[in-house]
Amino acid sequence: MARVLVVDDDPAILEILSAYLTRGGYEVVQARDGLEAESALGGVDVAILDWMLPGQSGLELTRHARAHYPNLPLLLLTARGGEEDRVRGLRLGADDYVVKPFSPREVVARVEALLRRANVRDVLTLGPLVIAAQARTVSLSGEPLNVSRTEFELLLTLARHRGTALSRERLLDRVWGADFAGTERVVDVNIQMLRRKLGDDPEAPTFIETVRGYGYRFRDGDAGGVP
Repeated sequence: MARVLVVDDDPAILEILSAYLTRGGYEVVQARDGLEAESALGGVDVAILDWMLPGQSGLELTRHARAHYPNLPLLLLTARGGEEDRVRGLRLGADDYVVKPFSPREVVARVEALLRRANVRDVLTLGPLVIAAQARTVSLSGEPLNVSRTEFELLLTLARHRGTALSRERLLDRVWGADFAGTERVVDVNIQMLRRKLGDDPEAPTFIETVRGYGYRFRDGDAGGVP
């Protein structure tokens, strides 16, 4: 189930979009300001951002999201309908744009379209490692790896946000779900199993780094990791 972040300071808009998205089969995460949204960006599949937010504008949040999560589909909501405003939002990194007042059904349809486009290019090639999200396969140096469903989701989540440290709590929520009754230790156990299959030395990792006291990070090529 795809997870959608809805960011708006208007409770009525949050509730109506959440209701339509939930009815459409999506899991919804809500945020009412930019700071709250920033902490949620790493665990969602698409983000709907209001232009006018308290403390941090939707444009600033768009710029931040594009810098840290370059493959995350972004949809801007705004009362600004002028061509100059639309162009500005798109140039800052938004993938689509909806002007208020809007039809909730149209927003859901645009989310569906954004996810379809994201899936078309959703084969991650990270040096010798290839992750195909739709086919749900992993290969290393051309050889297929036998990974469990959980290991695949964990690896894909880390790889999609390479270069960004993800906490154990966020990984637990993203991979196992908010209703999971276990502890964060399950994240460490599955990381160990993934590392064995990847041939990854935790002391000198090629792929998955430990961020001590916090969580894990998939190494970015710019940081000297995966080429």
